[in-house]
Amino acid sequence: MKISIERSDLLKAVAQAQSVVERRNTIPILANVLIEAEGSDVSFRATDLDIEAVDKAPAQVERAGATTVSATTLHEIVRKLPDGALVTLTADSAAGRLTVEAGRSNFSLATLPRDDFPVMASSEYASNFSVPAPVLRRLFDKSKFAISTEETRYYLNGVYMHISESDGGRVLRCVATDGHRLARIDADLPEGASDMPGVIVPRKTVGEMRKLLDDDDMMIAVSVSETKVRFATPNITLTSKVIDGTFPDYTRVIPQGNTRKLEVDAADFAKAVDRVATVSSERSRAVKLQLEEDRLILSVNAPDSGAAEEELAVAYSDEPLEIGFNAKYLLEIANQVDRENAVFMFNSSGDPTLMREGNDLSAVYVVMPMRV
Repeated sequence: MKISIERSDLLKAVAQAQSVVERRNTIPILANVLIEAEGSDVSFRATDLDIEAVDKAPAQVERAGATTVSATTLHEIVRKLPDGALVTLTADSAAGRLTVEAGRSNFSLATLPRDDFPVMASSEYASNFSVPAPVLRRLFDKSKFAISTEETRYYLNGVYMHISESDGGRVLRCVATDGHRLARIDADLPEGASDMPGVIVPRKTVGEMRKLLDDDDMMIAVSVSETKVRFATPNITLTSKVIDGTFPDYTRVIPQGNTRKLEVDAADFAKAVDRVATVSSERSRAVKLQLEEDRLILSVNAPDSGAAEEELAVAYSDEPLEIGFNAKYLLEIANQVDRENAVFMFNSSGDPTLMREGNDLSAVYVVMPMRV
């Protein structure tokens, strides 16, 4: 195999591959990227046996062929090459080497045979549909902060993507929760998605997928089966196993009867929480909200480090209320708000609180209070 490729194209493709590869591997081949050159394209494939990423890039292919080489090493080399360089990759299978040349730089890397490289079995997908990149980005970006990191509740270690009923009809919905907070984001149901089985997309896949979604004009082809999910653009295909488990009935957690309504400027609120939380004790990070007629007092009292208080002008006309929250959870939820105002719906100091963006019901967040 011998190919010449622009450094920028190579870097983009290899960066995607090396982020899928696990740092610590017991199986040497899994640390490698499979490079396959044919026609006028070269593809770079990487896997950790749960996720597989394939990235295609245009190249001048002198000799077609394939080889595998350490993804991290190749990425580091390409990253350090000068901008605009033309990189030549030459594989010598007999010697088990890949030569990387650019200008006056020359590297010789050890390779492993392509036949050892595991390729994820292709699956029959029950549902195939396309979603604009900004829609998919919003669904996952706004929900991923609530993914649980507890390995024991593995079925919460991802985003539950499924079809659901909403007031306006059927929607494509993403939900994530860790038991302390919950995010539920809706988008219009794409054509062809109505038979989609509900799947839990793992946390790592959500992170990898984010790289496909930067181009606002791009349509993402989504394919879903009971065991796998695939996201594809013309150049990148990301295939992942889904979490084998049942996502809990999250609708029971979303409060319906919260009547006390607080409306506040989301950016001002986030900054105020951040400021007062500076003195909170690391362990609990508790912030107290005192609600009175059209004013909100945020306070922290940490006996070891000090106390802080800040007052905000808000829209609130219900009975006074005192309620405490983990500052980190409040901040993460407030930072999801794209509109000017955040609307909080409270019931009592011991009940879950609902938050939404202005009058928009397509994004709903729930956060559990804590004692302060």
